[in-house]
Amino acid sequence: MAAREAPDPRDESAAERADRNLGELLQELRVAGLGVQVLFGFLLSLPFTNRFSRLSAGQRDLYLADLLLAAIATALLLGPVAYHRLVFRQGVKEQLVRASNVMAIAGLATVGLAVSVAVLLVTDFVASGLTAVVITVLVALLFGLLWFALPLARRR
Repeated sequence: MAAREAPDPRDESAAERADRNLGELLQELRVAGLGVQVLFGFLLSLPFTNRFSRLSAGQRDLYLADLLLAAIATALLLGPVAYHRLVFRQGVKEQLVRASNVMAIAGLATVGLAVSVAVLLVTDFVASGLTAVVITVLVALLFGLLWFALPLARRR
């Protein structure tokens, strides 16, 4: 069953609503995009540090998974900007908003995973074992609850 939007008390046309929705979405993406770019930059610099050679094979696999997740999150969170530039003044703003919304949600999910894997990598390096797993699970749950469960519960 498709979700229906709640009635909006604003007196705006469909074009005005699409403009507002796109503006709000792009502003949100500025914040999220900056965060994932900082994480990605940090991850790109890690192999060039002296301590990187001390990582176990499993920790290197975690690092590669995290690097890939950060790259995917970057692509998803910057995708709407590229989409907007390529369809600028083509009369497809509603489609742009819908596709950008999907990319933003997928990007946020990927950022949450990337941060969680980064936490696992660091805690496994520092503490390892059960401590690393417990801390990572708590962090992943926090992202899941705040970013997805709470908003979806409020939607119903």
